[in-house]
Amino acid sequence: MSIRHGLLALLERGPRYGSQLRTEFESRTGSTWPLNVGQVYTTLSRLERDGMVTQDGEDEAGHALYVITETGRAELRSWFRTPVDRASPPRDELAIKLAMAVGAPGVDIRDVIQSQRHHTIQAMQDYTRLKAQALEAVPADRDEVAWLLVLEQLIFQTEAEARWLDHCEVRLIRLAMVPGRGGAQPETPSGNPGNPAAGSAPATPASTATPARASAPASAPSAGSAAD
Repeated sequence: MSIRHGLLALLERGPRYGSQLRTEFESRTGSTWPLNVGQVYTTLSRLERDGMVTQDGEDEAGHALYVITETGRAELRSWFRTPVDRASPPRDELAIKLAMAVGAPGVDIRDVIQSQRHHTIQAMQDYTRLKAQALEAVPADRDEVAWLLVLEQLIFQTEAEARWLDHCEVRLIRLAMVPGRGGAQPETPSGNPGNPAAGSAPATPASTATPARASAPASAPSAGSAAD
């Protein structure tokens, strides 16, 4: 996640100091990716070094104010225009865990999948409840609209993860049935004992539920650590 570009976007609205930027960043994203003041000031120092922001006096309380420069505005416009690069996807802990669990001594990969599926579906339900709360009233400002977009992305993400876990379970069952693969055939997933290739019943899509504003649930899967 690009903290630097998020800070530049906030600074384009006017001078801000460090803790103010942190508060506004978290408000805009619903605290999905919490920041600490140290991260903010470290990033501001790098932006200042690169000529994208500069300090411009202090407010009444003595906080150093930062403003965006023309170089910073050009960088921000470029960021908005440029698609997010998927050529080098970020490391995903769950994908790595399942990859390492395959064939690992003493590890039942089905248990790993089932445990994660339970956690993922719980997170999806939590996100859906937050969405319902947010849409009880029409979003009143840009922060509420921004949080709703982030929240819906999290719902789609957990839906996709639940479907992928179903796929992984079916894939492992099919591979175990191939002659010469070795290893015991996994048990047929519950819900369709006569057809092991069918896998578990997919989770009900959360996006069809009634849809926003609160901090992200503690049960939610990690969205990854913030990086400058």
